[in-house]
Amino acid sequence: MALIFDIKRYAIHDGPGIRTTLFVKGCPLRCVWCHNPESWSPAPQRLYKKGKCIGCGSCVQACPEAALELTPEGVRPTGHRCRLCGACAAACPALAMEICGKEWTLEALMNQVERERAVMEGSGGGVTLSGGEPLMQAEFTLSLLRELGRRGFHRAVDTTLFASPETVEAVAGECELFMVDVKTMDTVLHKRYTGVPNEPILANLRRVAVLGIPYWVRIPLICEVNASEENIRATARFLLSLDHPPQVLDLLPYHDIGKGKHERLGTLYNPDGLSLSAPSAAFTDRCVSLLSAAGLNVRVGG
Repeated sequence: MALIFDIKRYAIHDGPGIRTTLFVKGCPLRCVWCHNPESWSPAPQRLYKKGKCIGCGSCVQACPEAALELTPEGVRPTGHRCRLCGACAAACPALAMEICGKEWTLEALMNQVERERAVMEGSGGGVTLSGGEPLMQAEFTLSLLRELGRRGFHRAVDTTLFASPETVEAVAGECELFMVDVKTMDTVLHKRYTGVPNEPILANLRRVAVLGIPYWVRIPLICEVNASEENIRATARFLLSLDHPPQVLDLLPYHDIGKGKHERLGTLYNPDGLSLSAPSAAFTDRCVSLLSAAGLNVRVGG
């Protein structure tokens, strides 16, 4: 069984062609700007969309644990233990309540994937495992990748590479593409903004290059974290030092799409108030020029 929090069909930014992307729950990083904070916990969670709530109290009445109450500010937890049974979500007529994370068997996931086979094959697409971090559920990830391969699907894994070398090598043998975030070459900054150092990630990226598997690199471009000429040049030097460079290098200018998701979780976006801002269009163009001049295949917003 695997805990999946979303299945996105007709995805066009998660690898080549049109793809089905499976989002695996659980991640060892805590990137301040994360677009999917609902992916961090490896357990199901309750989400509440206040903007959709009509204040009917159906969820409160349905909860067997009396874990919810209706207040002037919307539905709030009472402090009683929530068992994540889903009764509140099932009772909500406005779909304001949601249980994020559902257990799937391999067979059930393959049934979902097979629905879009014609579209994926016709576009040169396939299936992407994303998250969260798929390598946290390594055993199931490997089983799924093997079954996808047996059925002839192109397989991509969108990963932080913050995992054991053994796991990375095992997964590399069962997919056609890795998609890897490289946040910053400065390990102190990396730990401040993601919660983990970058040395294991860079070592695993070097390992991927040695293994010869095709890979793409994604850089979330954020002024205070990595949007400096010094870091861009250091990133280029590192990538060019590998056995082979990435096929694609995507620059992704910062935005705070994760903020609304934190509100649904009842958590705070950027609780320490760290400075985060998008680079100017002129600086982004400068980054493209520097990286392209180094011989890298650069895109913006891929």
